[in-house]
Amino acid sequence: MVRANPKRPVTGADRARPAGFSLLPGRVLRLRWLGPRVAYRDAHALQRALWAAGREADDWLLLLEHPHVYTAGLRAKAEHMLVDPASVGAELLSVDRGGDITYHGPGQLVGYPVLSVPSGPGATPGYVSELEELLIEALSRVGLPGASRFPGYPGVWVGTQSSRPRKICAIGARHSRQRTMHGFALNVDPDMSMFGHIVPCGIVGKEVTSLAGEGVHVSVAEVAEAVFEVAAERWGAGRPVDRQDVAGLAGPGVSASPAASPAFASLAGTAPAATFDAAALAAPSAVAAVLTGTSGSAGPPAGTRAAQPVRLLGRLAAAGVGEGVPLSARKPPWLRANASLGPGFRSLKKTVRELALVTVCEEAGCPNIFECWADGTATFMINGDRCTRACGFCEVNTAKPLPLDPNEPERVAEAVARFHLAHAVITCVARDDLPDGGASAFAATIRSVRRRCPGTAIEVLVSDLKGDPAALEMVFAERPDVFNCNVETVPRLQRAVRPSASYTRSLAVLARAAAAGLTTKSGLMVGLGEEEAEVLGVLADLRAVGVSIVTVGQYLRPTSQHLPVARWWAPADFTRLSETGRALGIRQVVATPLTRSSYHARQAAEVVGGNGRTDPERGGAPASGQLRRSDTPAEGPADPERGGTSARVTA
Repeated sequence: MVRANPKRPVTGADRARPAGFSLLPGRVLRLRWLGPRVAYRDAHALQRALWAAGREADDWLLLLEHPHVYTAGLRAKAEHMLVDPASVGAELLSVDRGGDITYHGPGQLVGYPVLSVPSGPGATPGYVSELEELLIEALSRVGLPGASRFPGYPGVWVGTQSSRPRKICAIGARHSRQRTMHGFALNVDPDMSMFGHIVPCGIVGKEVTSLAGEGVHVSVAEVAEAVFEVAAERWGAGRPVDRQDVAGLAGPGVSASPAASPAFASLAGTAPAATFDAAALAAPSAVAAVLTGTSGSAGPPAGTRAAQPVRLLGRLAAAGVGEGVPLSARKPPWLRANASLGPGFRSLKKTVRELALVTVCEEAGCPNIFECWADGTATFMINGDRCTRACGFCEVNTAKPLPLDPNEPERVAEAVARFHLAHAVITCVARDDLPDGGASAFAATIRSVRRRCPGTAIEVLVSDLKGDPAALEMVFAERPDVFNCNVETVPRLQRAVRPSASYTRSLAVLARAAAAGLTTKSGLMVGLGEEEAEVLGVLADLRAVGVSIVTVGQYLRPTSQHLPVARWWAPADFTRLSETGRALGIRQVVATPLTRSSYHARQAAEVVGGNGRTDPERGGAPASGQLRRSDTPAEGPADPERGGTSARVTA
């Protein structure tokens, strides 16, 4: 949540402020614990987007743990990598920071401050010194008071007055255009043998140590808490501080219910992320076990969920969320959608059946199906109807997936052609069983629709495609008019709501899409136990990575097998979110109780202008990017009664 940080008593954090260091005033300090096992490429894409937001943007401090990875700075020497990284279960990545080769991995707290630091004489050395001072103070608070600088060697050291100076924290920073990137790697209790495979930071003859190696046995969570505390004191005095943590609560500043677990509990107790196992999903009881944590006993048929999502409910409870609204409780009047079974609805339904298509409208039980279908708008889902993930909110079937249908792209294009759709949205089930996550099917569907209906604007709503750059590039290369990847909920509730996904990865995917020049969009639900301040923090994160369109709607519990509704948000709450989101700089915020990802997709795209395609072979969209009714005749049959309607084709 965002809090004012008033004047405070003088502490160790006030001492030794380096010459040359200062922060540009008037910005919110946003502290983010992003959790363990954050892929380096995702963290880099995220921090690069925050850096690219420019000196006028807010300040961020991202804390996390990486899987095993070696990174080589701009001055790295190849001979300092002593073994093949793959032989020790790691990879080697070249990065745009100073310094040589260093290691990141479990048990090491990595921090990426993205701050607006004025340029000037001594600014960059002053910033590095500031990081050292912050970390020295944080180490003293967790029980290591002897840490210090070591003249001539960046970073934080212990035993500098002895015959065995030892490096406990590496620093590799970048300061460019009055904005910082990269940061520090503080050894809490990592596998120290991983440092033996490199010349750490290019420094020969000096030891590397850890808190555990120095006899201080604390968790990464406790060290992260100390770093956040000192950062808020040094960098947050006199301005708002927004603290949000993935995977639950982690101390002061996070808004939660009174039943919240103690500080550190969520960071230290985070369970491993769910992974895809096709063979396991073939077993009748396996899918139920994804939600319940049970195994080996008889369960529901394959592809169904257990009666109570025990494991996910436990994660909600750990995040401070109670039992919620009973499933039998009547919904407020503003959540009751009118059913309309007129000719428009029946015509679209007939087409969907004739072409054997899957719509997310039906699979996910969307409350807007009657309004949208009556208007000739449908959201089609490609890559089958079986999802490899078991999100706690979603009604889409979780089961062992079937092979892709190579004719599906053409059938989607036929549906778009029949209705002369001006705007098609394509979404999908998650296909973690496929090497590219289903990206090639997205690309094929976009090409098919463009071939049949060159004047139709195309919006894609993707899974994270496992964050794979090659898979994402397949979709980027087709230049969809709008690229959507949902974050779904606030950081604190991610593990309970979508245990196989990642908040950081979703932001990173959006950041990559924006960097590729695409118009980006994301969405989230409310009513799962989040607080309004947390939602505003998500809006700030989305704005910072370049998102132009955001949708916010009320979570509706599909069945008793899904997560409960914590509370109903009123229409005025959504109005306030919309206004605040636009004030943050998001160009279009669609926030109503019944809003879903593709609700009024065409209208939202028209507001931001899409990507302004001007290729005459693809329909010659206006230079302004204004999306319009499809005037280019589709190559195929069309229903004259449906001409010019919009459709959301979700893949």
